[in-house]
Amino acid sequence: MKNLIICASLLFTISCTGRKTPALTKDKTGIQLIVLGNVQDAGSPQLGCNKDCCKELWKKPDLTRKIISIGVMDYGNKKNYLFDASPDITSQLQLLQQENKTSKIVDGIFITHAHIGHYTGLMYLGKEALSAQNIPVYSMPKLKQFLNNNGPWSQLVTQHNIAIKDMENEQPVILNPKLKITPIQVPHRDEFSETVGFLIEGPKKKALFIPDIDKWGKWKYNIVDYVKKVDYAFIDATFYNAAELDNRDIATIPHPLVEESMELFKNLNSEYRKRVYFIHFNHTNKLLNPNSSETKTVITNGYHIARMGDIVDL
Repeated sequence: MKNLIICASLLFTISCTGRKTPALTKDKTGIQLIVLGNVQDAGSPQLGCNKDCCKELWKKPDLTRKIISIGVMDYGNKKNYLFDASPDITSQLQLLQQENKTSKIVDGIFITHAHIGHYTGLMYLGKEALSAQNIPVYSMPKLKQFLNNNGPWSQLVTQHNIAIKDMENEQPVILNPKLKITPIQVPHRDEFSETVGFLIEGPKKKALFIPDIDKWGKWKYNIVDYVKKVDYAFIDATFYNAAELDNRDIATIPHPLVEESMELFKNLNSEYRKRVYFIHFNHTNKLLNPNSSETKTVITNGYHIARMGDIVDL
């Protein structure tokens, strides 16, 4: 059965299959998290790919396949916050702004790290595009240095399109008494910046957002224990299994495979399993297809697959 979500004033219609999608909820007084994109940095279809996973998408693009990003909507204070500035930032901020019906484009942007799908959308805040004024961009120390000292990002700073706000590892950023954001450093390829995930704490519930990590075993925290502490865990699911990449050594691009994560979580009861939301899918990952056998396996095992337009309460 196909569910159509037609978001009243949106520029497009989101079509999904086989899931309940709580978009356009009637409660506009609390704080909610919305999935704005679930695809790995290079998008889907991916440049240069003419395999089965992409060839039909060149002919008929899927408008729900946006690059990784989530938003937080604070309805009571009429504020929106973006987590990761992807190359799809234009449509993502439009969706976020229209859902919360705010006049301001965005009230703050939190960046996990300096890989192309997570920060390059900042360019659209510059004078060639929005020409924004002092949009807060929350950055860890190494990322701040990178943005300040390398063009074109440094121009965003000198032209006051963005105002960099300092973050420290595991030190909470208090946005208001009901919304707190804590960066948590994770192991990843840190060529230009640190890599962090975010613990997002609303008045009622908590969400963990870790779109990129090398392997769970390299992190100082136990992901199984962390899932038990939060209400939602949006976690790295770049590859379903190692068979996806037949032209690159998967050891050079380490991520926790979905099969590995499900093995780690297999002893969790159903209440904890349903807190897991897989996100950040490579273009080869069959979880992008809601009708695939891989999707059915994940759902049957009690987990969620994050899709664009999904909304959860904080």
